[in-house]
Parts: sequence; C-alpha cells; structure tokens
Amino acid sequence: MISKVQLKNFDSNIGFNRGATKLKLIMWYMAKMLFFNAFPFPNSIKRRILILFGARIGKGLVIKPKVNIHMPWKLEIGNDVWIGEEVFILNFEYITIGNNVCVSQRAFLCGGNHDFRNPSMPYRNGPITLEDGSWIGANVFVGPSVSIGTDTVVSAGSVVTKSLLENAIYKGNPCQYVKERWTTI
Repeated sequence: MISKVQLKNFDSNIGFNRGATKLKLIMWYMAKMLFFNAFPFPNSIKRRILILFGARIGKGLVIKPKVNIHMPWKLEIGNDVWIGEEVFILNFEYITIGNNVCVSQRAFLCGGNHDFRNPSMPYRNGPITLEDGSWIGANVFVGPSVSIGTDTVVSAGSVVTKSLLENAIYKGNPCQYVKERWTTI
C-alpha cells in the first residue's frame, strides 16, 4: 500500500499564529533556558519574566524547575497556582489556568494537533482551560480544545481528549468518570 500522507505539502503558516515576532520568540527561548531550565530561580523572578513576555499571572504562583512554557503571551494563570517539575505547556492556542489549580509533575498540556484526515496534516490546534480548584495529576496528557471543570481531579497517567465535568474524579486512558470529588450531606 502506498501512503497518502504528503508532509512536504504541510504549511506551518496555515491554521497557526505564533502571536509574536521571531525576535520575541528567540528572546523567550533564551530566557526560558536560563531562568526556567538551567538554574533554580525564585518563583517571583519567574513570574516577572512570564509577565514581561505577555503572560497574565495572578499572585501566589509556585513554578518548579524545568517547566517548559512554549508561548507565555498565550497563557493566563490565576492566583495560588502550583506547577510541578517538568510540566510542558504547549500553548499554540490560549491556555487558561484558574485559581487554586495544581498541575503536577510531567503533566503535558498540549494545545497543538494535526488533522490526520488531510494528507498534508495541517494544524488542528485548540485552547485548554483548567477551571478553579482542578488538579491535573502527574504524567497526565490534556489535549487541545479541552476544559477541565471546577474542582475536578484527573488522576496520574490519565489521557484527557474531551472536556470533563466539574466536581469529579477521572482516571485512565481513555479518561473515565470515577465519582464526585466533594459530596454534599
């Protein structure tokens, strides 16, 4: 069988806007390598650098070492947010993280994708929203065009490709509803 895929026809300018000049991208990559990956700088310095590059950041951000944020100008983070070591935020589209959210170690918030139904595989990116009080466990994959509901927990190692309800616990691949997080008496 001969493949129908024609990656030579891929056009990185279709369906994707970096939202910054090449100079800004280069400056961000240099800042990211120094302040986020090379040395353990204080959270306050990392917060200021993200804001300098266009991120909207609330107070109380805890951001551990080796966090990889692709485009800070397409990122909004609320108050009292924890981002664990080696979290990867691939925000080809806007990513919004609410208040009191925990994103655990090695979670991957992936706003980028390709349309596999088209031989040239153009971009099929989408935004991601983590509502207030949500917790994304270690090694969780969250795909594009996904919203995680308020107070929802996604257990370690899960794969999320569809939006999740609020006040729930989910786990697995594919991610499945387990039960309510907070129950009322």
